Amino acid sequence: MKLLEDRIRQDGTVLPGNVLKVDNFLNHQIDPQLMDELGAEFARRFQDAGITKILTVESSGIAPAVMAGLHMGVPVIFARKHKSLTLTDNLYTAKVYSYTKQVNNDISIDRRFLNPEEKVLIIDDFLANGQAVQGLLDIAATANIKVAGVGVVIEKRFQKGHKMVADAGIQLEALASIASFEDGQVIFATDK
Repeated sequence: MKLLEDRIRQDGTVLPGNVLKVDNFLNHQIDPQLMDELGAEFARRFQDAGITKILTVESSGIAPAVMAGLHMGVPVIFARKHKSLTLTDNLYTAKVYSYTKQVNNDISIDRRFLNPEEKVLIIDDFLANGQAVQGLLDIAATANIKVAGVGVVIEKRFQKGHKMVADAGIQLEALASIASFEDGQVIFATDK
């Protein structure tokens, strides 16, 4: 998606450890107009998949997931990383490691929101090593629901997450696919 690639080139910063900082439009400060465009693009790419709900992980996946949900006309469920007084039992849970935060999280979704007839779309901000997506896939498997696809705003194709989703036979749509980082610059798959 050229609009997103241009924004990454303009505002993204490559940090040591293969980290891309896009906190001025995606995962700290959010650009609502861009999120609307991303949501519309996810809806277009998955329009024939029969999606009934969207799953994401708090917090950076929420904005693109909500906009996709708005364009698709379906509810969005986000897995919580932190315990809550209102979310204490009857949960689907999975363990997720965050590379950028260097912490393990137990993510949770209330069982009431996932029924066996669901056909879900997983949306997240980044796909790198695939830990967040794997956690949501684990929850979907435990809940016995069908995952129709995975949509990510940005994938770092040179890390293992892309292969993990592809090997699972799940439709993967990345709105920006990074082939590599070279000399502090982002090289997109579309550049090659």
